[in-house]
Amino acid sequence: MAENVPAITAIREARRGWSSSFSRFRIVESREVLESLKQFVPDAGEPQIRAWRDSIPPLQREVGEAIDTRPDASGFTTILEYELPLDSRRADVVVLTKSAVIVIELKGKTTPSDSDIDQAAAYGRDLRNYHAACEGRLVEVLLVPTRARGVVDSPRGIRVVGPDQVDAEICRIAVATDADCPEIDPAAFLSEEAYRPLPTIVQAARELFFTNDLRRVHRAHASTEPAVEYIQQVVRRTVEDNGRSLVLLAGTPGSGKTLVGLRAVHAQYLDDLSVNVAGQKTTSPAVFLSGNGPLVEVLQYELRDAEGDGKAFVRGMFDFVGNYGARPTRIPKQHVMVFDEAQRAFDAEMVAEKYRRKNPQAATAGLTQPMLLTDIAARIPEWSVLIGLVGEGQHIHKGEEGGLEQWADAIKKSDKDWNVYVPPHLAKAFLDRGLAGIPELRTWTG
Repeated sequence: MAENVPAITAIREARRGWSSSFSRFRIVESREVLESLKQFVPDAGEPQIRAWRDSIPPLQREVGEAIDTRPDASGFTTILEYELPLDSRRADVVVLTKSAVIVIELKGKTTPSDSDIDQAAAYGRDLRNYHAACEGRLVEVLLVPTRARGVVDSPRGIRVVGPDQVDAEICRIAVATDADCPEIDPAAFLSEEAYRPLPTIVQAARELFFTNDLRRVHRAHASTEPAVEYIQQVVRRTVEDNGRSLVLLAGTPGSGKTLVGLRAVHAQYLDDLSVNVAGQKTTSPAVFLSGNGPLVEVLQYELRDAEGDGKAFVRGMFDFVGNYGARPTRIPKQHVMVFDEAQRAFDAEMVAEKYRRKNPQAATAGLTQPMLLTDIAARIPEWSVLIGLVGEGQHIHKGEEGGLEQWADAIKKSDKDWNVYVPPHLAKAFLDRGLAGIPELRTWTG
């Protein structure tokens, strides 16, 4: 098994289970495609494998018919199981014509449900809002119930068609966009650097945050000002030193920790401090991460933009760490990462349990969640700041008992030098591990 790990890792790093030109996809053995998908999703169950096995030949037939209709379609690109980096969902099929992007979602039924339509629409929305290669291009979504025939419906801008109609839809979309945009470079589309919030989405998210009536979040605005100002000082000092900093802010429930974190990630001054990654400057240099799924959903809903999406600055911890953890070739675009409920960080055993399916290689690494986060932050060019929001007086669940000591261990074991800023009553965990000379962060109250 050991000799197969590099190949599997290379496939997973590529963010898709399969990609090729239409001309190759048309003639390749379906079992070769299936094996590639199985390596990309090593935990795929029998229902998923059966769905792949059943869908690959019909897709190959539709691709062939598209080429028969317009021979230049042989240069179009087929991408299967494309992983969207924002939250690691996978679109069944993405087709790149010369100038357009088509998302194809397959469902083994006759009539799609409302949730199927929502799922397909979300894929298109994410590509339009967060993928640089889609900016200014037509992104269309086809929902394909595999037991249907012909054109079924067009609810909410989603084209619902049977599998027999896929070739005609591809040709229709290609004709409509041939002269509108420069050709898509498949390698650029699949690159890690291509996936970033578009500037218009970032600006809309900031405006919503500062103008929307978020009563439950904004009520502590005035009392959090000292902490927000302190964080800005730490960020600027970290930039000057080309360094790494960990800031822990403590408070009881309702004291305003969430608002501090949200204000930190929406701060516009960060735009001037970020550095280029692969020749591009990030559009969103900070992110708020939380393992509290309901909180993430509430914040994303409250901060949703005109497209109905609020993920420019707020992300789920599980998907973010699963995406970057133990994958050293992946470098986040953000310089500032805010971790909600830092005292509840997972220990190594819980990391292995939670992330085993997401990334089998990471499950045996013996890393705690703080170790994964400090490792991720250490990859960011020139400087990075981790901000942990520490809730006090709250119940601790299984796998979270390590508390702040895990952050101290992560800093001590990091191969980078870190400055650590903590309230005085939290400094003991770091001093006990020989991390002396820690600057003092004054406490604040809500």
